[in-house]
Amino acid sequence: MKKGTPTPPKRGTRYWLMKSEPAEFSIDDLKKQKRARWGDIRNYQVRNMLRDEMQVGDYALFYHSNAEAIGVVGEMRIIQSAYTDPTQFDSHSKYFDAQSQANNPRWLAVNVQFVSKLPRIVNLSMIKQLAQFKNLPLVQKGNRLSVMPLSPQNYEALVSLGQ
Repeated sequence: MKKGTPTPPKRGTRYWLMKSEPAEFSIDDLKKQKRARWGDIRNYQVRNMLRDEMQVGDYALFYHSNAEAIGVVGEMRIIQSAYTDPTQFDSHSKYFDAQSQANNPRWLAVNVQFVSKLPRIVNLSMIKQLAQFKNLPLVQKGNRLSVMPLSPQNYEALVSLGQ
């Protein structure tokens, strides 16, 4: 098995693309920390994916957005399923939500673990040029979700392009 390729998936494993602005949290930050909370998400559709679909053991591609070099930069695994994102209750956080209640929280987070940093970035412009990705939510006009599902084939193809 080549370096950077995930171990064979268990039955039911899902694949994701998860965006982060590197000025906020980058692949290098995750590599250094090894594990991190992936939260601060304030979109109901993404919250529902975290809650209803994402599972421990799933793989995700780390995607740098709003950066000089936009694209897929690494891999990570989901190591803890959805739980209450504490930032919604922190009045000093920019992710504070005064409407969220402790007994009925609005926002969730998951924990991720570093798997690998790709040797080269898979730029968004490259992804858009390849016909195999034409239906990828990432390249659809108006899609601004920070988390999106990927097919196993698209996941593997993106990892291969980064090798």
